[in-house]
Amino acid sequence: MRTTPPTIDLAAEVGDVEAIRQIIADAETAYNTNDAELLTAPFAGNATVVNAMGMILSGREAIVENTRAGLAGFLRDQYASYDMLDVRFVSPGVALAYKGAREARADGTPLGEEHVMIVLYVLVKQDGHWWTVARQNTLVLSPV
Repeated sequence: MRTTPPTIDLAAEVGDVEAIRQIIADAETAYNTNDAELLTAPFAGNATVVNAMGMILSGREAIVENTRAGLAGFLRDQYASYDMLDVRFVSPGVALAYKGAREARADGTPLGEEHVMIVLYVLVKQDGHWWTVARQNTLVLSPV
């Protein structure tokens, strides 16, 4: 019986970290330009998203529809700066990526040092392409 939990972080294949970094960079560009198609392009057909309001969106169509509505509505004049905080490869072809989001000016300059949201991506590599199968957005509460 194993008493010490294993550390699971497999080595990435060449180009995997950069491909995931590009997904996050594209998400920043898409958010800041209100481009719902670019923002949702890496989602698998059966993806699930929990947005910052706690709403569960299941399936790519629901994710695209909600993203279009948000970017055309209350998020239209909002801007963000994203940082890839970490990527862990937990099984061959499966990665967890963490992104930090900061509020930003229209030119991309962050408004503060602290992240206001942390986002967890679950990604699966299929046919040489990384797909987002789940994303969880968590707002960071201000210290009391």
